[in-house]
Amino acid sequence: MADLFDQAPKDATPGADAAPHPLADRLRPKTLAEVIGQDHLLGPDGPLGAMLATGHLTSLILWGPPGTGKTSIARLLAAETDLSFVQISAIFTGVAELRKVFEAAKLRHGNGQGTLLFVDEIHRFNRAQQDGFLPHMEDGTILLVGATTENPSFELNRALLSRAQVLVLERLDLAALERLAQRAEKEVGPLPLDGPAREALLEMADGDGRALLNLVEQVAAWGAKEKVGTAALTARLQRRAAQYDKSGDAHYNLISALHKSVRGSDPDAALYWFARMLEGGEDPRYLARRITRMAVEDIGLADPQANAVCVSAWETYERLGSPEGELAIAEALVYLALAPKSNGVYTAYKAARALARETGSEPPPKHILNAPTAMMKEQGYGAGYAYDHDAEDGFSGQNYFPDGMSRPVLYAPPERGFERELKKRLDYFAGLRARRQS
Repeated sequence: MADLFDQAPKDATPGADAAPHPLADRLRPKTLAEVIGQDHLLGPDGPLGAMLATGHLTSLILWGPPGTGKTSIARLLAAETDLSFVQISAIFTGVAELRKVFEAAKLRHGNGQGTLLFVDEIHRFNRAQQDGFLPHMEDGTILLVGATTENPSFELNRALLSRAQVLVLERLDLAALERLAQRAEKEVGPLPLDGPAREALLEMADGDGRALLNLVEQVAAWGAKEKVGTAALTARLQRRAAQYDKSGDAHYNLISALHKSVRGSDPDAALYWFARMLEGGEDPRYLARRITRMAVEDIGLADPQANAVCVSAWETYERLGSPEGELAIAEALVYLALAPKSNGVYTAYKAARALARETGSEPPPKHILNAPTAMMKEQGYGAGYAYDHDAEDGFSGQNYFPDGMSRPVLYAPPERGFERELKKRLDYFAGLRARRQS
C-alpha cells in the first residue's frame, strides 16, 4: 500500500520530470524533521531519534494506519545512515524476486555497502517467507524495515519480531493535518474554504495525510473565486470511508471498545462504537452474538433478563433484517449498558473448570450415586442418601463433593441487582448446612 510521501523511482524517460506529479509526491519530506505527526518516534527522546544520535539503527517494524509516513520514514532512514534503499511490496513479490533482492544485497555487503530493505505490507508474507529474512538479518546482509497496518503480534512470526523493534505510528490528529494543509497551500495557493468547511475537509481525511493531500488537490483544482461552505464541499467531495477491516486489527479494536463501554455502563459510548462498526460494514449478526456474550459474561445473574433481551433482539433482527432489525440490537445494547453488572458466575465457572482439572478423576461420594443393581447396593451406592424434600426446610445439608475433598467456595455473588437476593439465599443455605453438620 502506498504511504504518505511514498517516493517512486524517477522515470528515466525523456521529459518525465515535466510530467505532472500528484501533490503528495511533490510534497514528500526531504528530511526526517519534515515528517509530520510522529514526533514521539523522531524527537530527541524518541526511539528513532536516539538511534540516529548514536549512529546505530536496528531492524524495525513500522506499525500504523495508512497515510502516516511509514514509507517516507524508511526512505529517509536509509539516507541518514548511508544505506542503499531497496523497496518491495509483499503483495507483488514472490520467492524468485526475494532471492534476487538478497543476492544483490550480498554483493553490496561484500563491497562494504549496507542495504535497508523496506518491505511494504510485510504481514502479507506467509510464515515461511517471513522466516526467509532471518539469516540475512542475522549476518548483516540487510537491515529490515517492514511496514504493516495490522497488529504485528498476530501477523508476524515470533522469530522475526524478536530481531526487530516494533514502532507504532499514530494517525494524524487535526493539528498535524492542519500543518500539512498549510504546507500544501504553499504549493497550490490558499484553499477557497470558509472556516467550518476547512475543518470538515480535515475530518474527511480521517487521520490519513495522503488522503488529505488528495482532497486538497481536488479543492484547489476547482478554481473557486468565492469561499466554499461545508454544504458545497460535501456535495462535491465524497466523504472518505472510515478505516475498518472486518478481519483486521480495527475490527478487534472496535469490538473491544464496544464491550468495555457496555461493561463500563456507558450507553452513549456503546452506541457510538456499535454505529462505527455498522458504518464500517460489520455484520449485525456478529454484533448480536457478541452482545449476547456480554450479557452472560458481564451482567450474568445480576439481571437474569438481560440474556433473554439479547436473544430476543437477535431473533428480531433475523425476522426484520436491516435496517429495522439493527434498532432491536441497539435497544439490547442500551439495556446491557444500564443493567447491574456481575461476573460472579463467570468467575465461579472458570474456578470450577480449574478445580476439575486439578482433581482429575475423583469419583462422587457413594451416597449420591444411583444403585439400579444389587451389586451396586452391596458396594454402598446410594447408602445414606438424604432426600432433601423429606428434610427440615427442604434442605439436607449433605456433602456433594468427592470424599476427602475440602469444600471450596466458587460462587461469591456481589450485592448488586438480582444477585443481592441470590446472596441472601446462599448465606441462608450456608447457615443451615453449618447447623446440620454441627
